Amino acid sequence: MTEQSNSRRHFFKTSLLAGAGLTLGVRLSQALADDAPVAGPGEAGSTALKQGLFAPNAFIRIAPDNTVTVIIKHLEMGQGTYTGLTTLVAEELGADWSQMRAEGAPADTETYKNLAFGSMGTGGSTSMANSYLQMRQAGAAAREMLKRAAARQWGVDERKVTVSNGVLSHAGAGFSASFGEMAELAAGMPVPENVTLKNPEDFVLIGKNNLTRLDSEAKSTGKAIYTQDIQLPDMLVAVVAHPPRFGAAVQSVDDSGARAIRGVVNVVQYPNGVAVLANDFWSAKKGRDALEISWDTSKTPPLDSEALMARYKSLARLPGVKTTSAGDVDAALKGAAQVISAGYEFPYLAHAAMEPLNCVAQITDAGCEIWNGEQFQGIDKPSIAAVLGIDPAQVKINTLFAGGSFGRRANPHADYVLEAVQIARASGLQQPIKMVWTREEDMRGGHYRPMFYHQLEGGLDEHGNLTGWRQRVVGQSIVQGTPMEPMMAGGFDPMSVEGSGEPYEIPNRSIELHTPAAFGVPVQWWRSVGHTHTGFATECFIDELAHATGRDPVEFRRALMKDSPRHLGVLNLAAEKAGWGNRLPAGRGRGIAVVKSFNTYVAEVADVTVKADGSFTVDRVVVAVDCGVAVNPDVIYAQMGGGVGFGLSAALGEKITLKEGQVEQSNFHDYLVMRMPQMPPVEVHIVHSGENPSGVGEPGVPPIAPAVANALFAATGRRIYQLPIANQLAA
Repeated sequence: MTEQSNSRRHFFKTSLLAGAGLTLGVRLSQALADDAPVAGPGEAGSTALKQGLFAPNAFIRIAPDNTVTVIIKHLEMGQGTYTGLTTLVAEELGADWSQMRAEGAPADTETYKNLAFGSMGTGGSTSMANSYLQMRQAGAAAREMLKRAAARQWGVDERKVTVSNGVLSHAGAGFSASFGEMAELAAGMPVPENVTLKNPEDFVLIGKNNLTRLDSEAKSTGKAIYTQDIQLPDMLVAVVAHPPRFGAAVQSVDDSGARAIRGVVNVVQYPNGVAVLANDFWSAKKGRDALEISWDTSKTPPLDSEALMARYKSLARLPGVKTTSAGDVDAALKGAAQVISAGYEFPYLAHAAMEPLNCVAQITDAGCEIWNGEQFQGIDKPSIAAVLGIDPAQVKINTLFAGGSFGRRANPHADYVLEAVQIARASGLQQPIKMVWTREEDMRGGHYRPMFYHQLEGGLDEHGNLTGWRQRVVGQSIVQGTPMEPMMAGGFDPMSVEGSGEPYEIPNRSIELHTPAAFGVPVQWWRSVGHTHTGFATECFIDELAHATGRDPVEFRRALMKDSPRHLGVLNLAAEKAGWGNRLPAGRGRGIAVVKSFNTYVAEVADVTVKADGSFTVDRVVVAVDCGVAVNPDVIYAQMGGGVGFGLSAALGEKITLKEGQVEQSNFHDYLVMRMPQMPPVEVHIVHSGENPSGVGEPGVPPIAPAVANALFAATGRRIYQLPIANQLAA
């Protein structure tokens, strides 16, 4: 195991078995679309009993109408957490899928903490992994309590009571009852301390394809509630003006033009800019556009992307902090029969979610209430309290659906949430304020995937064996200067180098990192984090080394991962399903890449066609994934396909560039997100596994860019060393 993965594991405390017990003390939220009263903190138990609800723990509520509501501690932003985690409860409970419901959990960071983080939040593809045993145990406990209630009412041995499809039965006596009929009696049963979980051979829901996603209907009909849908009495809309350069400050404001716009109520200045408050979005936007702001940019360097990359390349010529070391790399490279070198460039990337950043905040004498597609309750709640000087218990967060995030809403500085709170405070009003970023603000507002540069050297002996590997990585740290800085226990940001050179068995290997001093561009995690660039550099370089030896890329990889059976499993499956080795006509190419990220193993094969003018199409992608137990195969298919689309979009055309300190891109006309006609067919093959499940939200992203780049080499003989690929093959 690498040094960086050890550090990460230590920080996240990912021993699931140690923390996966039942959490008692019911704390339930109220669904926006549900008129039935629901218990709040401290009164849940008594209120549930008054309503006839059966709430055996913090995750399950069974009503007299026989509906089972599962309280979901992870944000649903399209990745399927509502369906996946509900499946775990329903399986152990013995419920019928038609009676299952899902509801977001309140911001209770102890009861609903992410067991991988130690705090409440969603990210790192941890939702299924950290909840797998916990939610199954919750369902099993509720099942046993229902059985005990039925046995008492019927006067039978509870061991003879069975549960199937939401019905409790005693075959010998001919008794049967629904969950709802037993809910009130079950609520008085003691919670079992130990429960027996189902044998996987007996699963009837986990691993099946016939489960309808619980959020599909609401999202298809427009009933799903996102932040942008929130309409509260007397609510105002705030549209913001941010500095043109990161770190600039307001010098002066002439807001007379804005105040003259009909519908504008107020103009307020806050630490990061100026906001116009109006009765509706369009009035607020027109008011924002009418502001005349003078910005103080004296302390902001005129950053330029090309100059920054040149600096990165200079750093890569020097030794860096060693994050992984084995053998004697200098001697291996010096004694190699052949040394191959390559450098790879990666730009800043925006998250570009379909729902631009937004947040509703209301400050009253009682505290602060938030409505938000909330991803990081464990960071945002105490941050809000600190800014307002109140107790965290006075902060209430209502978690809504999010229209994508890809990491952006999990900001370690709570940036946009605090911005909404600061605007609400600056207004001096106690009415709710909905802060809305325009697409342009979302694109230029910062917190990008960092720009990176990788310099690699590989040494081959006279037999074509890979004997030495040096990889120097240069890029900004995501966690430095944030509450996550303890992740840098080894003196470096593990996310900058995660996956570098893995999983290849190389006797002499060195991974080195340069972390340039912060120069003002805000960065954070972006879907699949460090693997977005380490996977590309590693897999493209391995392909180049294979070509240098005259060996097939798949065979070359197999020889270097013979002690990594799960890597081998997806590599072989993807190659087999893609028809690897079959001859392709001129102008067509096939490439492969395999990357493990977030404990999920993914191999992808891409087929491309290159035209005479250098333009090309990606014709097909074959994915093999090993994510442990496949809880919801349909969700896995969707997430792998979505990951391919997301990664391919970045590979083909996405980039954020700086010129004289300003971001050049502003919307989808110049930040080139892939269009639907460019999306290839994607075949997904799931490896059957008995391992505990790992995540699928991010691992589909890293392999696609190197698979396409390797396919383009197979078709043209030209290597890709810079992303995005754009027009690099143009004649």
